[in-house]
Amino acid sequence: MNLNPHRPWITPLVIGAFFLSAVTGVLMFFHLDSGLNKTAHEWLSWAMVIGVTLHVLLNMPAFKRYFTQTPGKLVMGVFAAVLLLSFIPAGGAGGEPGFAPPVRALARAPIAVLAQVAGTSPDDLKAQLQAQGLTVTSDQQSVADLVGGDLRKQIGTLSKVLPATQP
Repeated sequence: MNLNPHRPWITPLVIGAFFLSAVTGVLMFFHLDSGLNKTAHEWLSWAMVIGVTLHVLLNMPAFKRYFTQTPGKLVMGVFAAVLLLSFIPAGGAGGEPGFAPPVRALARAPIAVLAQVAGTSPDDLKAQLQAQGLTVTSDQQSVADLVGGDLRKQIGTLSKVLPATQP
């Protein structure tokens, strides 16, 4: 595969994708992301994967040399080890994010209690849940009773019935 005719755009692709990924990643790290930052980071990082792959193919002899030099092997080995370690569950139950326990607690609260948290009446909350296609038969049921134990479903349901707060 001769990539030389494509050289003028492959490295700029890597540079642009790196810039986007780095900026959105730093914003996310410091919880300053807004709008489509997270979506852009997740989806447009594929441009970086493609660009780096093409860049490596374009520069294969130089790339191979890094596997024969001690500093190159050491740096790549450290990152490979960190990658492997990143798969070890950390914190919480099964590595769940820190927001999972409070969400699960809200999801287990009876509708009457959840209505108080939402600042509405149990009847209004039941109507909102029924509008989502859920069958509510009692004020003592919970969101977890209605949607099951799946955290994503619980978050989706809670986010539709709890008022959004503005900072």
